[in-house]
Amino acid sequence: MTSTSFAKATADEKQELRQLLKDRDDRFWDLLRTRTDEAASFGEMIFLAGLRKKAAASGFADPRANPEESLKIALIGGSTLFPLSDIIEHTVSVTSGVVSIHSGDFNNYRSEIDDPESSLYDFAPDIVFVIPDDSTCRYTGRLIDGPERVTEQIESVANHNLELCRLMRDRTGAEIVLCNFLLPPLFDLGQFSTKAPASEWNFRKAVNLSIAASAPNYIHICDLEFLTYRLGGLEAQDERSWFESKQLLSPDLQVAVAKETAHIVGSLKKAAKKVLVMDLDNTIWGGIIGDEGVEGIELGDTSPRGEAFKAFQTYILSLTDRGLLLAVSSKNDHENAIEPFQRHPEMVLREEHIVSFKANWEPKVQNIIEMAEELSLGLDSFVFVDDNPAEIEIVNQFAPEVTTILLGPDPAFYVRQLKESRLFERSSITDEDANKTEQYKRESERKKALGSAVDMDSYLESLEMKGVFRDFDRLDLPRIAQLINKSNQFNLTTRRRTESEVEMIIEDPDFTGFTMRLSDKFGDHGLISVVIGKRDGDVLEIDTWLMSCRVLKRQVEEEVMNEIVARARLLQCTSVKGLYLATAKNGMVKRHYQGLGFSTVRGNEEFGEYQLSVEGFEPRPTYISVESTARRI
Repeated sequence: MTSTSFAKATADEKQELRQLLKDRDDRFWDLLRTRTDEAASFGEMIFLAGLRKKAAASGFADPRANPEESLKIALIGGSTLFPLSDIIEHTVSVTSGVVSIHSGDFNNYRSEIDDPESSLYDFAPDIVFVIPDDSTCRYTGRLIDGPERVTEQIESVANHNLELCRLMRDRTGAEIVLCNFLLPPLFDLGQFSTKAPASEWNFRKAVNLSIAASAPNYIHICDLEFLTYRLGGLEAQDERSWFESKQLLSPDLQVAVAKETAHIVGSLKKAAKKVLVMDLDNTIWGGIIGDEGVEGIELGDTSPRGEAFKAFQTYILSLTDRGLLLAVSSKNDHENAIEPFQRHPEMVLREEHIVSFKANWEPKVQNIIEMAEELSLGLDSFVFVDDNPAEIEIVNQFAPEVTTILLGPDPAFYVRQLKESRLFERSSITDEDANKTEQYKRESERKKALGSAVDMDSYLESLEMKGVFRDFDRLDLPRIAQLINKSNQFNLTTRRRTESEVEMIIEDPDFTGFTMRLSDKFGDHGLISVVIGKRDGDVLEIDTWLMSCRVLKRQVEEEVMNEIVARARLLQCTSVKGLYLATAKNGMVKRHYQGLGFSTVRGNEEFGEYQLSVEGFEPRPTYISVESTARRI
């Protein structure tokens, strides 16, 4: 596209947005989100932010935004925060909903943090965004100083910034988005810069690494070092802007920081995708397996394209360490489709890596829908990749909850497409994530055992189940937060919480929070249930009760109920109150409390309140052998 045609296309898009806004057409918001996601220049982002402000001023609200879930974000730092604050407000608003912004004074953030009566704390933020004073990240000793002396100051700078974050978190309970430090892009010491521990380049890199290595879960790093590298060091900093207006970041880097901040904020209460469904022909290998046979497909190190397909498989397999499940939906005869997984010497992906393999002549979207039912997962947790635009369009039409990725014509860029989608990023990775594929394989064995059992009691008894109840533990925080934020179907209230919010529950004596782990003769399910109760006088209110759907109908619900009552007795509560808040996905638990013997206090299609007397409760018998501190006291 020539510069003239590009400019015309941009002008046409701007005019379309203006017209949609004028007509108060809800399509304005979808187009605004798309343009914001694609915007790379400062001028374009300011234009989009201006349109959003105009819409808000006229009372034209985004239909997807929920005012009850509004966020309060405080921006503080060692540089001028405007217009970065406006761009962050815009990017977070179009991705996460209603946002209120507080901007601190120039380079006054340390005083704002230290003073418990500052405007920062009056604002009561949910999230605090911090750009530290760039001048504090310089070695103050001699350039020829050795590693020990330099390391001491590296740790001092890192710990100072982490301590400021800790103080804010203690006083607000907020999540902290902390920017690390820019690296110098200019020639100075030449090759000596890489050799001297005290050089500005080495010192700043070491401080950034120390901050990242020691940051607790409530600190989320906005990686200026990486964003600058991606944009280009010389393009990321503007010396004149610093001297004239104390702008640390160049205009285009401000855009990158705002988009990254929106991504971090959006990920706090949104789970990563769980299943990657792959096409086969011309997706993970070149050619048509049904026509060319296992010997004829393009895969491996003997050609550039074959090497690219192999690299794509290698990256896909690496995603399983993050907890991603792999599945196949292909229009093929099963015998042909499975053969490369079993026989091709260059295949990285093997049959044991796939939790659901559907190669048939049914519509691919039907296969995906069946996979969701078999794995007890929502369609919104699936990603489908294919090189065929028609197949992608069919999935978009008939299963719009599924996220699709249309692969381009060149497999050399397939890995880039998946990485740039940012669909598989996680704020933390647990041991259970790495074992997800094995867990679902074992679940298949359990289903086979169920099919051969004489009756359900015999089946449950044969599983030899063991359950362990445990108070919330800081070591379990990442997994607890994952379950809270990704469980939709068996979730009575669907209240989302960050790791730091869960940690605050641990410290609050009015709350009781516990988890359940389950294992059986086939293996360990891991942490499968989370319950949060809040004491209100002599009533224990079940604030949160969620479970992994893969353990439904195993008597886990009954044992969790036994545990809730045991804890209510410890807290000297005479009754337990259960709440049901309806969502689009949790209809399966609509009558959950009635089934456990609760009486209905009030309720309708959207809300239910239920009561159970502790005194008259008889523990429900199960085939689960239970370990519980609450029941031993």
